[in-house]
Formats: sequence, structure tokens, C-alpha cells
Amino acid sequence: MNSRLDITIKNIIQTAINQERKAILQPLVDFIQMKVNQGADVNLNFICTHNSRRSHLCQIWSQLAALYYQIPKTYCYSGGTEATALFPKVVEILKEEGMEIEMIADTANPIYAIKFDQNTIPLVAFSKKYDNNFNPQSQFAAIMTCSQADHDCPYIPDAEKRIPVTFEDPKIADNTDQQDEIYKARSLEIASQMFYVCSQIKK
Repeated sequence: MNSRLDITIKNIIQTAINQERKAILQPLVDFIQMKVNQGADVNLNFICTHNSRRSHLCQIWSQLAALYYQIPKTYCYSGGTEATALFPKVVEILKEEGMEIEMIADTANPIYAIKFDQNTIPLVAFSKKYDNNFNPQSQFAAIMTCSQADHDCPYIPDAEKRIPVTFEDPKIADNTDQQDEIYKARSLEIASQMFYVCSQIKK
């Protein structure tokens, strides 16, 4: 990891997760552990309504956590009940936390390449529906990161398991003086919980 991201990770792994939240995260731990025990691919598709904020944060931090804890064959994706665009503030916050992000397609729905250091394979990020061909079509866990998506998608075709792990939408702070603070807090909240999940996996 680059030095700035390394400092961010040290802060993340020192963040305490309360017992109530650990119980919510346990089904995700169990799914990953089952796949690792089987020697199978760990496919995680994080889903929210617009695939613009929380689902991307979960995808990106989970992929980094899996890399950090050396969990083999772990592939993280994201999608929405509809496609919009990755919200620019998310990109800005992740850059501040040390990720290397380059826009590779400047369109209404931009495409970004995200790297954790100079030698990692880029993670491709853009808004898409959860069943987009870019995402796994079978043998994956659908992790619902917002209550609206959880309600609107009572059934995800071909998902092995559906796991609700919801977070409050940082969108509530848009166009306010607290926007930077709320987005950074939500990013680090998601990061700490995804790192906790991966820290529990026995290889």
C-alpha cells in the first residue's frame, strides 16, 4: 500500500465494532469462510438503490480488506436497483484516504480505475444495475447495503445468499456544511466493518 493509505488502514483496524453490529456482519463472515474452506471463488455483490455511494464504498473497501488479509480468490462487485453515476464526493474522499483513482471514461456515468498502490490491478468502478453482465451471474452473495434496496429487491436471481448489511446514506449531508465530514465518516465506518469481516476469516 502507499504510505497515505497505510496510515488510513492503521486507523481503520483500530476502530471498535460493537457486538450488535458484529452479529449483523456474522452471516457475511460465514459466507466468506464457507467459500474459503471450499477453495472456491468468493464473489460478493454489494447492492444499494442507485449504486452511487454505499455499495461502491462497500465494494472498494472489501476488496482492499481481502487483499490486506490475503483472502484468496475474493472478488467484490457492486450494483443498484437502477444505474445512475458514482457520486463525485465518494471519489474525492477515497483519494484523500490514499487511493489512486483515475477517470477513464468521462461520460454521464463515468468509469474510474482505482488502485491501492502502483502495482495492484485496478478496480473498475461505475454505476450499474446489480444484474449487469459486469457482475457475477451466479455463485455470489448479494449484500444489501441500504434498506430501500433490501425492500425493493426481495429476491435476487441466482444469488447463493442474501445478506442485509445496511448503512445510513451519506446523501443526507449533500449541499450542507457537514458534507465532507459525513462522507468521510461513512467511508471509514464501512471500511472498519469490512476490515473486521475479513479479519475473522481463517485460511
